[in-house]
Amino acid sequence: MRRAALALAREVERRHPALATSAWWKEERHGVFIDYNQNARDRTVASAYSVRQTGLVSAPLRWEEVPTVEPEDFPMQGFTDRYADVGDLMEGMNQAAGRLDGLLELYDEQAQSGKEDAPWPPHFPKQPGEPPRMQPSKRRKR
Repeated sequence: MRRAALALAREVERRHPALATSAWWKEERHGVFIDYNQNARDRTVASAYSVRQTGLVSAPLRWEEVPTVEPEDFPMQGFTDRYADVGDLMEGMNQAAGRLDGLLELYDEQAQSGKEDAPWPPHFPKQPGEPPRMQPSKRRKR
């Protein structure tokens, strides 16, 4: 899954370089960071409609809402009003399952063209082919 997510992140970045980034190091990021490492083993993400510790709801959005909403727009208190207004935006998701074959092929193509693996989260063992886990600004100049 992580390889598929990394391939997707890199492809979005290629198509929209001013908008999206797959750069792991914060000092290299701009725009929206597509966090492929959320798909590494033992990682968890907030599911749709889950309540976070902040009291805010992890709310699915319609595309037209993306530019105008903030997380604070979805407090647990009163979220039932939004649900009543827009319905279940996740309805039908389980009937629309996809396949990862295309993304895994894209990962292989990216690797063959010289793209190495990207850094893993710091608490993971070093992976074969993984680049250095050190911020670019802190690497020794050789």
